[in-house]
Amino acid sequence: MDEAWLSELSELLRIPSVSADPVHAPHVREAAEWVAEFVRRAGGTAEVQPGDTHPLVVGEIRASDGTADAPTILVYGHFDVQPPAPLELWESEPFEATVRGEWLYARGVADDKGQLWTLLKGAELLAAEGRLPVNLRFACDGEEEVGGRAIVDFLEQDERGADACIIFDSSMERRGVPAVCTATRGVMSFELAVRTGERDLHSGMYGNAALNATHALAWALNGILPRDGRLPDALREGAQAPTDEERASWSELTPGADVLREAGAIPNDAAAADDFYLRTTAGPSVDVNGILGGKPGLTNTTIPVAAQANFSVRIAPGQDVETIRAAVDRLVRESAPDGADVSLELVGFAPPGLVSPDEPAVQIALDAFEHVTGRRPLLARSGGTLPIVPALVDQGIPTILSGIALPESNIHSPNERVLLDYLPLGVELARELYTRLAALR
Repeated sequence: MDEAWLSELSELLRIPSVSADPVHAPHVREAAEWVAEFVRRAGGTAEVQPGDTHPLVVGEIRASDGTADAPTILVYGHFDVQPPAPLELWESEPFEATVRGEWLYARGVADDKGQLWTLLKGAELLAAEGRLPVNLRFACDGEEEVGGRAIVDFLEQDERGADACIIFDSSMERRGVPAVCTATRGVMSFELAVRTGERDLHSGMYGNAALNATHALAWALNGILPRDGRLPDALREGAQAPTDEERASWSELTPGADVLREAGAIPNDAAAADDFYLRTTAGPSVDVNGILGGKPGLTNTTIPVAAQANFSVRIAPGQDVETIRAAVDRLVRESAPDGADVSLELVGFAPPGLVSPDEPAVQIALDAFEHVTGRRPLLARSGGTLPIVPALVDQGIPTILSGIALPESNIHSPNERVLLDYLPLGVELARELYTRLAALR
């Protein structure tokens, strides 16, 4: 990688723009100003706008020939990062870009500063050469890692729109095998509380006679948990089946058994490995994320009167948030024992998003990636949630979601990294995408 490019990217990576920590709010703003200034230096315009908690950078670089009807491409990325803790597990300073072997290490180099930089750099180079054939609009986020709505609100209020959106905030399937993501799951976060009496009781005097809140909580949760990997029918309502083309791509992905083994995970059931991609990207799932009841960590013989849990439901493309919320509420209450006082609250949600592989923008992207890498990208769905994707779908803007990270890039973990050679590759991919997307009009 060119030393000047590495030095430039290192400037952005050096800014500790941790959006989850209020102490770093000035640093998130500093990163926003860095991105805005980059767009200005590339010949565009940019401003830093306030968001719910952190700023949003909005900018534009016009097509080189000034053509009025050139396609408009929206470029999205985020410049906020996850906290670097635990610091003792880092082998180098998290906010000092460090080359070791074939990798570049730093917090945010994969998620998402490094990938955003490749999109910015590709635009800068084409503009400098007078060869940018599309109008580029930039909307870069400072609160993606904390679930902020600034980008969603921007899209809802925006009247200009775009012919397509490019997001580099994902991974290749493995080295040399690019992937384009066509769907993201939504997520619904719930808090469940159960109360079973007036006060805690002595288990010797009341055990097996008085209702135990922890037991009642377990029964309530049992109503939504899968059986042999299959959720209750009510929680699968509306899920849109993957296309034959998508299923064909799954056969080229890393086998589910290998993914589970490499993660150190125990399969949920006998069919978990074979159904891995269906379950984790195309279907809904339920996970209990935390339970609190009684006196954890202390030896005691008390019957607790109160217990609580937080759980999440990943919803698949095609599913409706309100329909699933009502189903969760009914199943939990039906499963709870008589007499238990159950309180259930939906504390946050983001809908799923689905982009048809047949969209012209997606097909152009597949051709562009194949031209640059020599390998046609796999079509894959993401099991995670990216709120901008359904927002773009609602605005009728097809999305190209891809990236140059790898499964071993340690995203959200210590020693986050990207292959050094993949950064200039990302720049070349961005250039090719911008050039070919001129065909949209």
